[in-house]
Amino acid sequence: MSDTSPLIPTVPKAAAMALRVLPLAPISVSLTAYSRRVAKSHPGLFRRLGEYDHTPFVLDPTDLPIVVCLNPNGGKPRVRVSRGQGDGAARIAGPLAALLGLVHGAFDGDALFFSRDLVIEGDTAAALALRNAVDDAELDLSEEVAQLSGPFAAPLRWAMNFAERRTGVCLTRPEEAGLW
Repeated sequence: MSDTSPLIPTVPKAAAMALRVLPLAPISVSLTAYSRRVAKSHPGLFRRLGEYDHTPFVLDPTDLPIVVCLNPNGGKPRVRVSRGQGDGAARIAGPLAALLGLVHGAFDGDALFFSRDLVIEGDTAAALALRNAVDDAELDLSEEVAQLSGPFAAPLRWAMNFAERRTGVCLTRPEEAGLW
């Protein structure tokens, strides 16, 4: 996406190129296991999808040569990473940093959409249901990974915070700006 806002970082081309040759099956298996862990710790996330709880979604990080196909599967999600377009009722596309920022509540979805940093195609009602479910769950994907890592949680949190500061990519849920 050439119109990406300068405030939204993109994945360096060298890092993105690695995904052109890496086998995607292990990534798919890992992301499926991870998403099922998230489903267990946030069961309302998939319940909130309502009628879209079996709707396949394509998450397309436009700065990577892959797409992530997410099937909520009624709360037992399946994830398939592939090269190409992917199959889904709704496609949500934008730089990886924008997609992660949406999940973590760092970016406003409406602002990204109207600035054309985020593109939604297909069943927009399904995409909106997914957005609302993710917003409501207040996910912190890095914290979910840290909780899975046992004794490596503290160094992993440090590494993710370091990477977040160095790249500008929102890898954790930001602290509230101010208290009431």
